Amino acid sequence: MKAMRYHTYGDSDVLVHEEAKRPAAGPGQVLLRVAGTSFNMLDVALRAGILRATVPLTFPHVPNCDVAGVVVEVGDGVAGWHAGDPVIALLPPDAPGAAADYVVAPAEALAAAPGAVDLADASALPLAGLTAWQALFEYAELRSGHRLLINGAGGGVGGYAVQLAVRAGAVVTATASARSRDRVTAYGATRIIDYATTPIRRAVGDQRFDTVLQLVRDTPEQTALLADLVADGGTFVSTATPGPGDPGRDVRVRQVLVRSDAAQLAELAARVDAGQIRIDVARRRPLRELATVHDEAVAGRLAGKTVLIP
Repeated sequence: MKAMRYHTYGDSDVLVHEEAKRPAAGPGQVLLRVAGTSFNMLDVALRAGILRATVPLTFPHVPNCDVAGVVVEVGDGVAGWHAGDPVIALLPPDAPGAAADYVVAPAEALAAAPGAVDLADASALPLAGLTAWQALFEYAELRSGHRLLINGAGGGVGGYAVQLAVRAGAVVTATASARSRDRVTAYGATRIIDYATTPIRRAVGDQRFDTVLQLVRDTPEQTALLADLVADGGTFVSTATPGPGDPGRDVRVRQVLVRSDAAQLAELAARVDAGQIRIDVARRRPLRELATVHDEAVAGRLAGKTVLIP
């Protein structure tokens, strides 16, 4: 089979499109024929070695944690899944990933793919959708009527966060660039702040929020300023730059560490099929262009979610 792999940590040029041995499903695993895999900034951090202390990799490594595909082989001890089933999953980040024709996945990570979208596009759901779900409902304990500020709503996680929060009855203020404004507005955000033209603190004035969700990698100083926008007794949740250690005023500071959860992923897929969540894919590209996608992401030139097709 063909796969994108890298044999050492480094810049995007370590990614090579090459022949690799097709894996086989072991006990508790399934083999998937990959329909699509979506890009996440996590992929850059892993490839660059930024996370090597916490997520060490075995080389050569096949990247990409998001997968949508079709079951072709079922390992011993697997029940409920059969050849031909279309599925999605969030793969372990240190395991061989989905940037290949075939990938092995833990059966416990699988959820049925939503039927309302193209199977390849469904690969844009697992990591971003689970991160948004867990950030809002586990870390922030979001409730109806909560005032929520999402910094970075134009990204993959931000898009799902806006949609989930609005469905939960929250009042959402979101930051987004001009190119993302219409999409974030369509998701149901009450107010959009263009961070490129107006500093967030100036835009919100004296307003405070029950929860601030930080999705942007920023300076500690800028992140601390965002934490100041949390109302007394509220929650500051970050998927990127950690929040301040003790902001006072009974403000809770939480750092999101996303985990695979098949039940939550199945719920997200069901909401896609029910028309309650949109999966927006900005562009579909051949898998062999993965290195270029990494470069464009680092340069800030990716607009929305990119899906790669083997």
